[in-house]
Amino acid sequence: MLDGRVLLARDLSDRERAGRYCPDVLRIGLTGGIGSGKSTVSRLLGEHGAVIVDADAIAREVVAPGTQGLAAIVEAFGAAVLAADGSLDRPRLAAVVFADPEARGTLDGIVHPLVRARARELEAAAPPGAVVVHDVPLLAETGQGSAYDVVVVVEADPDMRVARLVERGLTAEDARARIAVQATDEERRAIADVVLDNSGTPEELAQQVERFWQERVAQVT
Repeated sequence: MLDGRVLLARDLSDRERAGRYCPDVLRIGLTGGIGSGKSTVSRLLGEHGAVIVDADAIAREVVAPGTQGLAAIVEAFGAAVLAADGSLDRPRLAAVVFADPEARGTLDGIVHPLVRARARELEAAAPPGAVVVHDVPLLAETGQGSAYDVVVVVEADPDMRVARLVERGLTAEDARARIAVQATDEERRAIADVVLDNSGTPEELAQQVERFWQERVAQVT
């Protein structure tokens, strides 16, 4: 554990801060590997008053029955990826793309632009002066780090991440495989302004979020 502290990967100078912080809304990019506790941090930031733009929720929205996204997926992968009720059969699609980088790239090419467009709409609806947190699991993988005023990365001990995923119903082997196809901690840290360590207790994580909010958000909003 990183002794329960918020780690400031890059301490922004006044000049950088003036150039990176939007005068209307503060845009925070939040990311972390599967099982790191990113969703918990997102919830805690929401409790502080942030507007949460959840990329996972949007990704489900843009491929709902009747959408352009679902039609494009069926065109690319066939009707076999549909459930009996006409909705997307996510486990079946995951089985198709998980071990096939080309298929995964095709899927990303369909879904990611739709997610980004919807995220822009939701951000535009936020009131002036809002803190908008973009909860983006693949922020590092998709090269979006520079799009935000602040990038927050949530980390946790790898074995702890596996244990959390096993509690959700995955096998340890599947959990490690999912972690392996995502960005590494080093890759996420390379784009981070702040790193939160979630290898401890929920209370310790909440304290780190509180410190981040007071030191890096409340100071500029």
